[in-house]
Amino acid sequence: SACLSGPRAGRMAVCSKFVVCQPTLILMNRLKFILVLTAAVCGVTSLTAQEKKKKEVLSPKATVQADIDGNEVKVVYSRPAMRNPKGGETRKVWGKLVPYGKVWRTGANAATLLTTQKPIVIGGYELAAGTYSLFTQPEADGSAKLIINKKTGQWGIPYKDDEEKANELARVDLKKAQTDGTVDPFTMAVAKTGAGAGVITMAWENTQYSVAFANKK
Repeated sequence: SACLSGPRAGRMAVCSKFVVCQPTLILMNRLKFILVLTAAVCGVTSLTAQEKKKKEVLSPKATVQADIDGNEVKVVYSRPAMRNPKGGETRKVWGKLVPYGKVWRTGANAATLLTTQKPIVIGGYELAAGTYSLFTQPEADGSAKLIINKKTGQWGIPYKDDEEKANELARVDLKKAQTDGTVDPFTMAVAKTGAGAGVITMAWENTQYSVAFANKK
């Protein structure tokens, strides 16, 4: 039942009907190995991509912006959710997840960034054109401060007051209001409110904070 060649090959089949030639068998085994290896690599790659995507969507990055009469004002931030990614339970935000009396990174991950192409007056403070970090400090009595920091690129927490004091440009008042319904995940917005004027808002759970600004004349 072996493979035949030469003069006898003309009188009978090159290979038996039930026997695979040795070279063909080797080729098939190699193809099987390649297919199995390819499937394994694809599986690992797919799993890694899924895990990476899962981590990224916990607090996805977002960008909001508005054109205020020729001045583009933009905020780049991350959006944490009320749902605990570990246990799945819904967390209380203000006073718990975001403690009162402590500086918060205004979102998640890296510090939130504010960019203005032209000088503005925000909360009574004259801010030059550029990019800045935004932090927030809410209080139990309902008041809150927006901290404008000239340093950028830092991780949002912990906020080291002694180190960051020299980088702080201003702490301006935020206006607090109740939202119409539950807001989740954390949401920020930049909107035009009038000629050369706008507002930056941040809302989460049932609370919204805002600060007005205007192009510097």
